[in-house]
Amino acid sequence: MSYVTGLKCRECGQDYPISPLHVCETCFGPLEVAYDYAAIRKAVSPAAIEQRPHNLWRYLELLPVDAPPQIGPNSGFTPLLKVERLGAELGIRNLYIKDDTVNHPTLSYKDRVVSVAISKAREFGFKTVSCASTGNLATAVAAHAARAGLQCVIFMPEGVEAGKIVGSTIYGAQVVIIRGNYDDVNRLCSEIADKYGWAFVNINLRPYYTEGAKTFGFEVAEQLGWRLPQHIVLPTAGGTILPKVAKAFRELKEVGLISEGECRVHCAQAAGAAPVIQALHKGADLITPVKPNTIAKSIAIGNPADGFYVLRAVRESRGWGEVASDSEIIEAIKLLARTEGVFAEPAGGTTLAVTIKLLAQKRINGDETVVVSITGNGYKTLEAVGNAITQPYVIEARLREFDALFEQLNGRRSLAGAA
Repeated sequence: MSYVTGLKCRECGQDYPISPLHVCETCFGPLEVAYDYAAIRKAVSPAAIEQRPHNLWRYLELLPVDAPPQIGPNSGFTPLLKVERLGAELGIRNLYIKDDTVNHPTLSYKDRVVSVAISKAREFGFKTVSCASTGNLATAVAAHAARAGLQCVIFMPEGVEAGKIVGSTIYGAQVVIIRGNYDDVNRLCSEIADKYGWAFVNINLRPYYTEGAKTFGFEVAEQLGWRLPQHIVLPTAGGTILPKVAKAFRELKEVGLISEGECRVHCAQAAGAAPVIQALHKGADLITPVKPNTIAKSIAIGNPADGFYVLRAVRESRGWGEVASDSEIIEAIKLLARTEGVFAEPAGGTTLAVTIKLLAQKRINGDETVVVSITGNGYKTLEAVGNAITQPYVIEARLREFDALFEQLNGRRSLAGAA
């Protein structure tokens, strides 16, 4: 049973039926899925949810699908790890990472939003699905489209990591590289969606696609024992995940799954693509587009579609936001890998680097519960850190050569543990 009542404009409140629409015809504001929360409150309980399969569909009543979902049976419900070694190094007693580096099947949080979007595309009867992407969304759409038996065309800007191109074509998708940045790709895709009638998950299916991001927040609360953290740090690219996690926390209260607690929602952007943070620091509502220039390509969007709603969610929660330079991102990636054995892509390095800054600014207290969002796997972005790691030693297969290397390095403690 679906508890969706329709679509509603975020700006003027105009109601629309469930259909592949994303923009209000009256004020051109974005549309959002609306639910019957009173009915959901009677239908769900923590005990009922906890008995369900460990995937994102355990929160089905708060997701916009009509039929029992067949897409994404292994997506979602990723670990919430208490990272004690990292926490001790930073001085945060209750530090967690929400680890979507192991999300299935394509190792990023995008598997959540795409599971919902592809499910809705099938309900609407689309035969071809598509997206504009900086990489992670492309691989997720290609993989889920393959499982759904749908044709798939992917559009990406030039300069995307090779692993993400291979990770899309391997599923049989047709990949088109556009000369330009993500914003150029997105503009073109809006025209293609209108002309060809394809289901673009982040354009004409955007109201449904973005709802999948709520599951990130639902899981955090459930994994903390149906309570909210005091802080969560989230990356911002197009602005999908942060406002939807904030919405997830509100919905959990609305339907009675949690009863109290407040969470400050913090925004993290790379310094080379930080239009939202620039507006936040200026106290402005207008976001001025920028031309991205950062190693964090998965969040390198200069004109975020939902940037205004990121600002609103951060301010309403009394959160904050900061930027991280490319060098700070790399150091944070290395720190997380060294202390906790988790290899994050640059978006995750950005959130950790920003968390460190928020702690230094005393916006986060070391005694509070803090969740750092790690939204993608570093094995997909090896180019970002390839020149920043210690290169391997090369020797002949002779013990005396290793002995000499050991003696040479032992003073630097590089191989001291072998003694």
